[in-house]
Amino acid sequence: MDLMNFGLSEMIFIFLLALLLFGPKKMPEIGRQIGRALNEFRRASNEFKSQIESEIQNLERESSAGEILPPAKPVAGAISTPPPADVIAAPEVVASTEAPPPQHAAAKAPDA
Repeated sequence: MDLMNFGLSEMIFIFLLALLLFGPKKMPEIGRQIGRALNEFRRASNEFKSQIESEIQNLERESSAGEILPPAKPVAGAISTPPPADVIAAPEVVASTEAPPPQHAAAKAPDA
């Protein structure tokens, strides 16, 4: 918009030049046409700007939603996960990692 920063003398010169070229009867019509064109240009540029901003927001949403996370670690002893190769080769390792069965507190209490 630096091109539109005219001083008073430049504005007077442009007005007198337009007055000589088009005459006093055409000046109001030309002013209205220029105003409409500037208004339409401003409206189109605002619409373009809003479309660009909405596309940037959509791309940011897609990139954050489409983020690939590393795979979760399988739960030890789960049925759906295949056992590691070293567990298949050494079955005694599987038996040592299992927890002992729960015991009842009443069975451990000494008789008094």
